[in-house]
Amino acid sequence: MANSRRVEKFAALIRREVSDILKRSIKDELIQKTIITITEVEVSNDLQYCKVFFSNFDQNNRIDLIQETLNSSTGFIKGEVARRLQMRRAPEIIFKLDKRIEKGDSVLNILGQLEKARESKISHGSFDEL
Repeated sequence: MANSRRVEKFAALIRREVSDILKRSIKDELIQKTIITITEVEVSNDLQYCKVFFSNFDQNNRIDLIQETLNSSTGFIKGEVARRLQMRRAPEIIFKLDKRIEKGDSVLNILGQLEKARESKISHGSFDEL
């Protein structure tokens, strides 16, 4: 079994290579015209599987289509990763949408609304309700 430091290094290599492959090697028009960021890679301890988390700033809400396109490209991406990292066998790759950015935006919006409500109460002189 691999130690955690080795798994972390391997995940960083996979992240770098997958990002580069998406940027330079995938010929799909949707992938080329979309800004996709690889946010995290989780690799299993046996180095056989990895989840590649991505975020997208596409305003057209084509996330499902983007994820489907990425998943259909996994064979090519896996082969490229194996070739670039000189591996006999690359891990199975699964793409997952990273929802942390959306959740962060949601929290920031709620905090903004609370701040506006607080400022409104202060400007109306109702300090008792705070």
